[in-house]
Parts: sequence; C-alpha cells; structure tokens
Amino acid sequence: MSTHAASVSTAIPATPAPAASNANKALGVGVAGIVLTALGAAVSGNVSGVAVSWLVAIVFWTAISIGMAMLIMIHHLTDAGWSVALRRQFEHGISSFKWLLLLFVPLLLATWLGKGDIVWPWGNLNHVLHGTETVGEDALYWHKSPILNIHSFSVMSVLLFAFLIWVSARLRKASFTQDVDGDVKWTHMNHATSAQSIALTALVLTCIAFFWVMSLDYHWGSTIYGMWFFSDCIRGALSVGVLVQLWLYVRGDFKGILNKKHLHSIGMFVHAFTAFWAYIAVSQYLLIWSANIPEETFWYNLRELNHDGSTNQWWYVSQVLIVLHFLLPFLLLLSYKNKITPSRIGPIAALILGTVLLDLVFNIMPGLKDAHGDARPFLSINLLWILTSVVGVGGVCSWSYLKSFGSTKLIPIRDPRIAECLTHHE
Repeated sequence: MSTHAASVSTAIPATPAPAASNANKALGVGVAGIVLTALGAAVSGNVSGVAVSWLVAIVFWTAISIGMAMLIMIHHLTDAGWSVALRRQFEHGISSFKWLLLLFVPLLLATWLGKGDIVWPWGNLNHVLHGTETVGEDALYWHKSPILNIHSFSVMSVLLFAFLIWVSARLRKASFTQDVDGDVKWTHMNHATSAQSIALTALVLTCIAFFWVMSLDYHWGSTIYGMWFFSDCIRGALSVGVLVQLWLYVRGDFKGILNKKHLHSIGMFVHAFTAFWAYIAVSQYLLIWSANIPEETFWYNLRELNHDGSTNQWWYVSQVLIVLHFLLPFLLLLSYKNKITPSRIGPIAALILGTVLLDLVFNIMPGLKDAHGDARPFLSINLLWILTSVVGVGGVCSWSYLKSFGSTKLIPIRDPRIAECLTHHE
C-alpha cells in the first residue's frame, strides 16, 4: 500500500456507527412479515397463491444479492478505483445467501409435500394442464423430466445456493482481512476469485431464472431469459446500492467520502442497465412475435388476453413496466443533475427497485391460473401476500446486512486504491 493510501486510511473513521439496534428492528420486521405470510397460508385457503407470492420474494431478494456479487466481481476484474468505498456495502449485502437458502426451504417442502399442486405443476404427474391432459401424459414433459423432477430440482437449488454462499464468503473474507493486515495479496486473491467465478455466477443466475421462474410454464422457453434476469439482478443491486449510500450519507457516516462524482458514476451504471433491460425485453418479445409459434406466443397471450379474448389486467401491468421500468427512468437519468443530486437520484433508484419487483411479479404470478386457464387477476389478495413475503424476506436480508455492517470497517481502508476512490472527482 502506498504512503498516500496509508495516510488516507488513518484519516478516515474506521469504525461504523453501531448497527445492532437497527439490525434487531430489521429482524423484527422480517419475522412479522414471515408470520403474517404463514398465517395467510394457514387460514386463507389459498396456499398456492401464498406460496407463489413467497417465491416472488425469494427471487427478488436473491436477484439483488446476486447483482451485488456480480458488481463486486466486475469491480475486481476491472481494477476500478472509484467504487472501492461503495463495494463494502455490497460485501455486507451478499452475507444474506445462507439465510435465503433457509427461507427457500419452505418452497422445497411445498414441492415435496404438495406434489406440484402448490408451486411448480411439473412436480405432480397427475396435475391437469389443459383440458384433461395431465403432466404425466405430456410428451414435452418427458423430454424435460431429467431436470424437471423434484429430486433434480431440490439438489440443483441447494447447489446453486451453496456456490453463492461459497463465493460470497471468499470475497468477504479477503476484503475484511485486508482491513487488518493491509496485505495486497488479498486484492490479488479477490481478482483471481472473480475471474474464476463470474462466468459460473452467470450460469447460476441463468439456472435460477430457468428452474424457479420459467419452469412455472414449462411448455414455454426463451434462450434470452437468463439475460433478462441478469438485467434485473444488476438493476436491483444498483438501486439498493444508491439508497444505502444515501442513507449512510444522511446518517453522517459517508460525509467526506461520498461525492457527486461517485453518484454520477453509479448513476451512469443505472442508466446503462435501464437501456439494457429494455433491449433484452424488446428482443425477446419481437423474436417471439415475429416467429408466431403457438408454443412460444402463449406466454404473452396469457399476460394479455383471457380465454374469451378480453384484455386481462396483466396487459396493463406490461404497459406500466414499459413506462416506469424503462421510459421514465431512462429519460430522467439523461440529466447529469438528476444523477448527482441525492434528492433526485434517490427517488429514481426507489422507482427502479419497485419496478424490478413488479417485473418479477409479471413473470411469476400469471403461473397461477383459474378453471378457464386464464391468469388470475393482478389485483387480488395475492398482492397482500407478496407484500408480507417481500417484507419478511427483506427484513431478514436487512438484518444480515446490518449485522455484517457492524462487524468491520466502514470502508476498505487498506485497499490499494482507496486513495484514488476518495479523490474521485469530476
């Protein structure tokens, strides 16, 4: 570490403000959300709706955590300087993978005990698909059955989490240890870990998109679906990152650390991935629309029309996504001032985070169908279970973040590029 970096590191407050009380509050909120969701499953008579709502929450928070891990690896692989101080908050965020695995277990239990009639229909060979045909009589299912079966699904899901837990622990350990001894070998180690793991992480998030989400309608397939999920992972992580940085700045922790150029740099990332999400979503739609193959178009038809040809509620959700998930944030982020002004970039980040959730709801909840094979309406009691589930899982993830936040330095004070980060200017 250079003399300049050493002098900067000693000048920066190394210990973050106590976070124990906030962590306990977050855990309390999380437990309350989990209890309300469990009560909903027990008394509402809508076990499937509650379970799929729980899946929305798991996918949402897992996507954010994966996005954080990807951004950390991108940081190390590009040897970026400006993002060193911001990286630490993502390192705290990826501590949640082990808890997400624990919270995913109820979905595995529902798959085993409910035999596919609760979440994923392929889990029950006697599940009626269309008319009188069952999963067991479906020729297409048997082509996919080597991976779409309860045993493979359970093993694969655990292995996906195991990899994410391993890589996050490795990235965190090297970064946190460097705060103590200042050895540059930990920077080299994280560079090597990122080089070895980023492609595997991309494969993992693609498997999550395919196994957990796309298989809800296993007749449908999209080779670009993993890229769609990747875009939501990164957008969700960047949005949370912006909100956390602003929270720390308002608290006083990041005063003298966070400057306008940091906000501008992360704002450009948010802007770029806003355009990227639109590119992926439009590409998927246009390819399926132009091919006009019934085996592919039914997925969009389900989200536009009822069996009688009338427009359903999900069509309006798709229009909201076009405006709020792409058009509005894209136009707002064209402005330099909107990127560097906390009172502006904060609401934009919150908007994107909310529409990432809406995008996942749009992809997951229409898997619930009524007796006519139509997607159940967007405006239903399931919105309540989505809310309680997101709050429940989010409370646990926030607790994990805050526990980690209080256990180490506020920023990586002995990273070789910390001086470059703190002097990152226009």
